[in-house]
Amino acid sequence: MKRSFIVSLALICVFFTSVGFADTPSQLRFMAGPPGGNWFALGGALADLWTQTVIPTTSISGGAIANIINADKGKGDLGFSNTSMVAVAQKGGMPPFETPVENATILANLYTQYTYFIARKDFVEKHNIKSLDDLVARKIPTRFATLKTGTGSEFMVNAVFKSGFGLDYRNALKEWGGSVEYASYSDGADLIADNHLDVFAFSVGKVASIVMQIESQTDVVILGMEQETLDKIGVDYGTVTFTVDPGIYKSVKDEPVKVVGDYTCIVVRNDLDEDLVYNLCKAMHENQDTLAKA
Repeated sequence: MKRSFIVSLALICVFFTSVGFADTPSQLRFMAGPPGGNWFALGGALADLWTQTVIPTTSISGGAIANIINADKGKGDLGFSNTSMVAVAQKGGMPPFETPVENATILANLYTQYTYFIARKDFVEKHNIKSLDDLVARKIPTRFATLKTGTGSEFMVNAVFKSGFGLDYRNALKEWGGSVEYASYSDGADLIADNHLDVFAFSVGKVASIVMQIESQTDVVILGMEQETLDKIGVDYGTVTFTVDPGIYKSVKDEPVKVVGDYTCIVVRNDLDEDLVYNLCKAMHENQDTLAKA
């Protein structure tokens, strides 16, 4: 799937002056994302590229939170995460990063990340739901799912409810008579298509095959959010507002939909050898077109 890469070699090299690279391993462990998502496919493409041009690299499944923690502890060398999450991790004092991470930093921003709340159209029409804010304000019983704890998707869902609405989504949805499940991309798509879920929430690239897969199975609506709510989340997590314009998905037909925006980035452990990291960056920069097709 094509995506707009914003990798810049000059930007990447800025980090070299502030971190102390040293270790030169014989192979690298790249921590990607859960199967079925953009990160899983792109992680494999990056590992193949670096293996061919720089150093043997294996791609393993991971999650945005776990990848930061494992890079910080040296259990992985590089991995995908979100810029908002890295900022929280480096500051500390907010779950799950009670203390600041010291051995993980952003290597490069790659592409925009959208958090989608996908709702069944019949559920939306039954309750005349106008937005996610409307669903929350009216405490509508909702069968809800997101990806498992430790993923960027669950982190952002928690951020939306915590900062946007002042709620713990797990407790709130259950108190309203709904339910909360954790599912993979593919399982969540099947659950909402089979009418076992009302809303499935996750973070992916702007144009995501998983959204199109869900749309091909059942009629859905992407729930937007009020700007005031989006601004609250931005203050706490550094996120921005993105709009989903008509024409990208068949479920967005007339008006743009406002959602939480972030960026997929690569985190790296600070103690990797500087020359090695430079060569990894150089390979990415010189092969952006190839990576964009992954």
